[in-house]
Amino acid sequence: MRIFSLFLTCFFLLTASGQQKDVTVRRTMKLMGTRFEITVVAPNEDIGYINIDEAASEIKRIEKIISSWDEDSETTLINKNAGVKPVKVSPELFGLIERAKKISEITDGAFDISYASMDNIWKFDGTMKGMPSALAIKQSISKIGYEKIILNPEEQTIYLTEIGMRIGFGAIGKGYAADRAKELLVSKQVKAGIINASGDLTTWGTKVTGEKWLVGIANPLSKEKVFSWLPVVESSVATSGNYEKYVIINDKKYSHIIDPRTGYPTSGINSVSVFAKNAELCDAMATAVFTMGRDSGIHLINQIDGVEVVVVDSDNKIHKSSGIVFEKNQ
Repeated sequence: MRIFSLFLTCFFLLTASGQQKDVTVRRTMKLMGTRFEITVVAPNEDIGYINIDEAASEIKRIEKIISSWDEDSETTLINKNAGVKPVKVSPELFGLIERAKKISEITDGAFDISYASMDNIWKFDGTMKGMPSALAIKQSISKIGYEKIILNPEEQTIYLTEIGMRIGFGAIGKGYAADRAKELLVSKQVKAGIINASGDLTTWGTKVTGEKWLVGIANPLSKEKVFSWLPVVESSVATSGNYEKYVIINDKKYSHIIDPRTGYPTSGINSVSVFAKNAELCDAMATAVFTMGRDSGIHLINQIDGVEVVVVDSDNKIHKSSGIVFEKNQ
């Protein structure tokens, strides 16, 4: 869910003698059903493309674990056995679900991977003309609840307590994949780069010029103009928003991001960008803040060390957490 324009400038330089220095290599591809752009700083293009292929392979490996569309994935096995029996999973998936559940706890359920249990009563394809009934909305979320996801650390099992329950990683999976791809490349001594998963991105190192990677925050009134540049140093950012998918009912705009606690789409916010060290946390918290609303969301972020947020409300006004300092673009 990409809202803010992300202006990531990368260059390669030649010395005055003509001897080539490190180069910036970039490739865009479709992974996990979305657009990934992988950028690395490498000694030459050949090595750079090898690095990118390795990162892509790691992302594909993660998809095989967390995809609910893959009949053979661990996640699908968990969903198939909802209300039936616990499922033993890999330590990697167990850890991801454990962290997701902790985020549910600190956000009071505004983020919840069991949102995948929701009935598809909201349509954002232009066909929806009126609000669903209150009963239909209540029934649509009846199987949602992070407290119904039972973790057994000793047995490394996951159990969904109700038949028909499902978990899904749409609001955390891209960030997790970006983090793991970055970790792999760092372990292979790739000195710098960016993993950008449709606006959920993580960086390390610097550009070949030695300058910091920058994220351009688009002016809400003109997405082609940059309101402010923010450095992303050994850090990550994820954005959620409703510019592309929403429905208007009785002259009110409803986002495609639905509150798993109420079953109603969120309103009042156009976009949320969260900054933190890990893309996984950014990804999840961007969804949570969008769901919680501007004031509650920013208040929560202000209580979490190392996490910041920029919120654009439905009036296109920009709000931010206490640690964000804008440098206006000239």
